[in-house]
Amino acid sequence: MTPGPHPVRLLVVTAVTAEREAAARGLDPATPATEIHLPGHVARRTGASGATPGPLRADLLAAGVGPAAAAAATATALTAAALRDEPYDLVVAAGIGGGFVPHAPVGSVVVADRIIAADLGADSADGFLSVETLGFGRATHVCPPRLSTAVALALGATRAPVLTVTTATGTAARARTLTKAHPGAGAEAMEGFGVAQAAAAHAVPVLEIRTISNEVGPRDRAAWRMGEALTALQEAFASLRTVLEKGENPPYG
Repeated sequence: MTPGPHPVRLLVVTAVTAEREAAARGLDPATPATEIHLPGHVARRTGASGATPGPLRADLLAAGVGPAAAAAATATALTAAALRDEPYDLVVAAGIGGGFVPHAPVGSVVVADRIIAADLGADSADGFLSVETLGFGRATHVCPPRLSTAVALALGATRAPVLTVTTATGTAARARTLTKAHPGAGAEAMEGFGVAQAAAAHAVPVLEIRTISNEVGPRDRAAWRMGEALTALQEAFASLRTVLEKGENPPYG
């Protein structure tokens, strides 16, 4: 997909406001964001000030926690943009998350090559059966290879699968189960697959970027590094801005 002469239109979807604001500061630290009102949500728009828009315009949305909230909010934003005849060129699911050691230690960044619904399916005597295995839909969305590679290089990030779960991992046993089922997984979060489902329905490419605040494993709030992860998220979006602003034809394919 190649955007036309308009600025690159980016939709960023986070779970909570703190993540949204960190991403907004990275994309446009100097200009106050404007508000875009949607049914049930208020998005923040950067890169839209002045008579002549810059090469990148981003709408940032705090959708709520979990894949259902993320899918509903993303679909709303995508539909509203289509009705304005201003469709997005790219959707990015973003925020902090848990990292699978040794691939993604605390403080690192993960850019998804695939977004996987890790617990959408059915239990059985033979183990977990994904919704895809059951024949009821898809369990994986593939991110644009050239773009995800370029973004990972620019961010100094690990490019790896990001798992979407509806219950955050809190035990070593669950972490081992996920690692066995998804070798090489980089991060765990709760919204990416919902964002990807909505983006796919609108035929818009999707990325997921996670900055790591804690290890996937036993739940230990005292060990979480939320502030550091939010700072890393801001820095990641500053680098993402540079990638997307390069040239007229960012590598969406």
